[in-house]
Amino acid sequence: MHESEHFDVVIVGAGISGAIVAEQLGAAGKKVLVLEAGTGTQDRYFNEGDKAGYHAYLERYYRSYVKIPNAPYPNNPNAPQPLVTDIEKIPAGQVIANHGYFVQTGPNPFSSTYTRSEGGTTLHWLGTCLRMLPEDFHIREKFGRGLDWPISYEDLQPWYEKAEHGIGVSGDAGLQSYDAIDNHSVHIPFSKDYNYPMEQIPQSYLDVHMAKHLRDVDVSIENQQYPVQVIATPQARNGMPRGNYRPVGAVGYPGIGQRCAGNSSCVPICPIQAKYNALKTLHQAQALGNVSVRLQSVVYDLEVNPDNGRISRVLYKQYESTESAQVEKKAVSADIVVLAAHAAENAKILLAANVANSSDQVGRNLMDHPVLLTWGLMPEAIGAFRGPGSTSGIPSLRGGAFRSQQAAFRIEIGNWGWSWPKDAPVSTLEQYVDANSFSGKAYKEHVAEMYPRMFRLGFLVEQLPSANNRVSISEDYKDRIGNYRPVISYHIDDYTKAGMKQAKAVSDTIFNHLNVSDYTQYSESAPGYVEYEGHGYEYQGAGHLVGTHIMGDDPKHSVVNREQRSWDHPNLYLVGCGNMPTISTSNPTLTMAALCYWAADNILQDLAA
Repeated sequence: MHESEHFDVVIVGAGISGAIVAEQLGAAGKKVLVLEAGTGTQDRYFNEGDKAGYHAYLERYYRSYVKIPNAPYPNNPNAPQPLVTDIEKIPAGQVIANHGYFVQTGPNPFSSTYTRSEGGTTLHWLGTCLRMLPEDFHIREKFGRGLDWPISYEDLQPWYEKAEHGIGVSGDAGLQSYDAIDNHSVHIPFSKDYNYPMEQIPQSYLDVHMAKHLRDVDVSIENQQYPVQVIATPQARNGMPRGNYRPVGAVGYPGIGQRCAGNSSCVPICPIQAKYNALKTLHQAQALGNVSVRLQSVVYDLEVNPDNGRISRVLYKQYESTESAQVEKKAVSADIVVLAAHAAENAKILLAANVANSSDQVGRNLMDHPVLLTWGLMPEAIGAFRGPGSTSGIPSLRGGAFRSQQAAFRIEIGNWGWSWPKDAPVSTLEQYVDANSFSGKAYKEHVAEMYPRMFRLGFLVEQLPSANNRVSISEDYKDRIGNYRPVISYHIDDYTKAGMKQAKAVSDTIFNHLNVSDYTQYSESAPGYVEYEGHGYEYQGAGHLVGTHIMGDDPKHSVVNREQRSWDHPNLYLVGCGNMPTISTSNPTLTMAALCYWAADNILQDLAA
């Protein structure tokens, strides 16, 4: 093994968490090394005129028969990643052991994925940037459920502002604030005169139609009325800048991208780079001259100095080619070590190294948003399959007193018809061909009649932390270069199922009010099929992996403190969604980014001391 190089900070992972921390530390003059398990993507993204570069990913996506989130990004056997096509129903008493990257032990399948490549999962995310609610930080205190955070909304508020400017969010704070929504529980406080750095992305025709016809609609939960209000969603994509703000990467390189033009492939790839991805921040970090990124470097162990408990070395395997399993073992050291590899990957590294786990909480409390989909046909055309995947939602059921009995949820209004629940339009063509009755004219008439009226709702249902929902490792399951694969144990409890039941009832109310023909069907053979009180429901993964190294105020029950420093190792920081003790109802990336800016500030204070 090579002798260790030494840095001020070594960061494991070149996704959004690692990029933010690296950029902040590099700007302060610190010598930073980022170790990334996957291959490089920067040249492919920023050299837009290079047909072998960025456009190669676009072509790969266009040619992919199955348009899954990771479709543009080749799977790498030396740093494998989970795929939605690997998800299967788990038969009772059995284990899915060798199909895909995850080893699933059930009883329910974990249905979310992520991208192991430079840029991380922001390469394919939708870009939704919602703040958590003030009550989300104290749900145990308020509702007797889940866990409380060791911080409050007020603590995180200035870091939310920094994150919204740092990654470039388009939105209108007035629509998210105290005066926007009738349900007081879901009001989000903003600083006086604060607004997002860019104007909101225009709402779709579908959004406007629903807002008009649902204006006076209420639903009743636990004998309390809640309004059904359509509100535009803040998003990390280029809108019209406010004032002198310029989107991320505006100076010195072409990776800024264009203003959002409504292309309908935000997931998995924006053809004009209007959507934010972590490569933009990472490129800024490297341009400072203090930050270097070392690709194809898979961290597999952390050495601890027994005298002081500090992480003394980071061990990694570097491979030259994805075509070969041959690796060279190397090591580096640093004053501060930061794990930013993702909730599942961070847990895997910690468990493999047997560090930071005096609480026995590493890998535990894995959460996601089990997404309940409903879909139907409007009585008239509503402009389906145009614009970003979602431009508005219904946030009025994100919070409320009912959370003591059942899960809350946010409703996402989908602009892309039945693409998620029914794989339209590919599935429609398949049906015609399989029926041996394919007629070009009949097919065109069918599409022209149905597709403009298609729409779907997505209910992002809250899930509570559970010690039994976890990532673990086993000597029986390793990847091609000898690193552990994540072993996932996962279940959907009755609290979340009760939220699904309520979500379907709200969907029925909305559909009835809009005269929608409901085509929603849930199949018992589907991987995410569950039953509750005699009814069947089906959940999808949201890609929102939260928990596994949660923060807290007690080292016996958490992995990191409020500064995001390990309780067990004074120079080890963990960043990312793994720190979050609860998931609540907001897409977690913005909260994660805010926590990363805060962590970088704490690291700088540590280095100064």
